[in-house]
Amino acid sequence: MFGLLLWILLFIFCWPLAIVALVLWPLVWLISIPFRILGIGLEAVFELLRAILFLPARLLGGGRRYY
Repeated sequence: MFGLLLWILLFIFCWPLAIVALVLWPLVWLISIPFRILGIGLEAVFELLRAILFLPARLLGGGRRYY
């Protein structure tokens, strides 16, 4: 709701900027798609490395403490 109010204020006070923002937002979204895919890939690689590094500790029962 707050975002809608900001768009209405932007449209009232500076309508050319609001129209440019509405037109350019889909282009910015399309340009950002490869960076999102790269981020997902890097996150998967780091998660795989973490799993490989912690595998011996998991096999030996590290992290579980029974008192």
